[in-house]
Amino acid sequence: MSRRFRFDIWTFVLIGAWAILLILLIWPLSSILRASLIDNETGTLSLVHYVEIFTTRVYQRAIGNTMIAGFGGMTGALILGVTLAFVTTRFHIYGRAVIQTLAVIALVSPPFIGAYAWIVLFGASGVVRKVLAAIGISIPPLYGVAGVIMVFSFKFFPHVFLITSGALAAINRSVEEAAESLGVSPMKRLFTITFPLILPAISASALLTFVLSIADFGTPRIIGRDFNVLATEAFNLYGGEVGENPGMASALSIVLIALSMIIVFGQRWVLRKNVYYSNMIKKPERQQVSGLKSLGLHVLAYGIVLFGALPAIIVVLFSFRRTSGPVFQPGLSLQSYEKVISTVSEPIWNTLIFSSIAVVAIVITGTLIGYLISRRPSFATGSLDAILMVPYVVPGIVMGIAFITRFNDPPIALTGTGLIIILAIYIRRLPYSARSVSAALKQVGPNLEDAAVSLGYSPGKAFMKVTVPLIVPGILAGALMSFVTAMNELSSSLVLYVGSTITMPVRIYLSVMDGEYGTASALSTILLVMTVAAVYAAFHLSGRKESALL
Repeated sequence: MSRRFRFDIWTFVLIGAWAILLILLIWPLSSILRASLIDNETGTLSLVHYVEIFTTRVYQRAIGNTMIAGFGGMTGALILGVTLAFVTTRFHIYGRAVIQTLAVIALVSPPFIGAYAWIVLFGASGVVRKVLAAIGISIPPLYGVAGVIMVFSFKFFPHVFLITSGALAAINRSVEEAAESLGVSPMKRLFTITFPLILPAISASALLTFVLSIADFGTPRIIGRDFNVLATEAFNLYGGEVGENPGMASALSIVLIALSMIIVFGQRWVLRKNVYYSNMIKKPERQQVSGLKSLGLHVLAYGIVLFGALPAIIVVLFSFRRTSGPVFQPGLSLQSYEKVISTVSEPIWNTLIFSSIAVVAIVITGTLIGYLISRRPSFATGSLDAILMVPYVVPGIVMGIAFITRFNDPPIALTGTGLIIILAIYIRRLPYSARSVSAALKQVGPNLEDAAVSLGYSPGKAFMKVTVPLIVPGILAGALMSFVTAMNELSSSLVLYVGSTITMPVRIYLSVMDGEYGTASALSTILLVMTVAAVYAAFHLSGRKESALL
């Protein structure tokens, strides 16, 4: 026990980690809570904003729509992701590397880009709708709740696929074989044996997709039209209250956080009540199938990933189309890229600079915090680990409002600077690195590090010389996820940016809203290429070869 509480370099790291979370997370979010309890007219503490939220029809509808979007996106992603995981782990599917690659492409493309691409296909003037109309088939445009849920489903299913496929591959095949020998039908076996065994993976992916769905701002804003959710309502209220106390926007933000936390605790309750264990003595083998069954499984698997990657593919293709204002014209052209290079190149550099600076800081502090969580268990580090859950469930629009509220006045006036965007990205993505490193350290015993200390190395030197080289894959994985999500950050940046600090996601969003579809396509393609290049570089450095892309 004495080793845990010894005053050494890790004590300073622990103090520094808590200082970072207090200043960049707890302090800003406390401003949201305080603002939500202040009556804008009297300046006194009051629950007037919360009373208005739960008694005004527009806000009641926003809460209901948020739950519909969350559960709808979660359900769709679970159906698609679990189905794809089951098919690819239990049956021999040709081109599994291609399927993984397409899933990664669907995963790394920003959701608002997907929303824009679906509009290109199925919007009021969508390509597919025009083709169908030419042969006498009329379908309604994509806009509304159905469109939002569909985009969420195809955007977020790769999370479910990646998480549950690993769990399905680790199930002890003997359990399923025993049920089969007792005459249990395949469908009943699936729901009574297989799914309960992978419930932790399913619930974790369900939680992730629900939080991502209710936190998403761009998709409901672009596709939802009159389908208002809490994130869009908070942004609208904030935009109308600049310079004042954004009380109602803050109250809506607190409600959004509360909904996320309810789902988090609900998921933990489900796991405590319904968890089944098996060993990995006999892992499942993929079955060889032929005939119509094989054809059907291949069509199903490729259909899901192709439809999921379709937005990214469409955006790239349309970036080379001629445009006349908001209308695409026949023929190929580089005019959209020429316009990007000549007039809107600043967002590209801002995105690269802000993301790179943030990720460097994330990797350094995330690695240190991950070590504390894994190697120095105590009440302080356990609490630190728990607090790191907060950025997962706090929507970007809420964090942006919190930063603009807290850092708008002296002594820390950061509004309008690039630093405030960097700090917002940093604190939102820090958990990716910390948890990735912590997970990697759980697979590396402390014996070598202890031996180095016993031979005269200081704790800090032993960490740098012995431990860090052993956990490089975990560090790279956290850095990859942080960089990809940092480059694609929209919701918080949309609140925090000014003209000189505009980023690519914000510029793409504004281009779509202004009808500059060619510019949006070109910028989206550049952002997608940068994201895929980051994924390729990270996995190439870590030596992974799972897919054609990687």
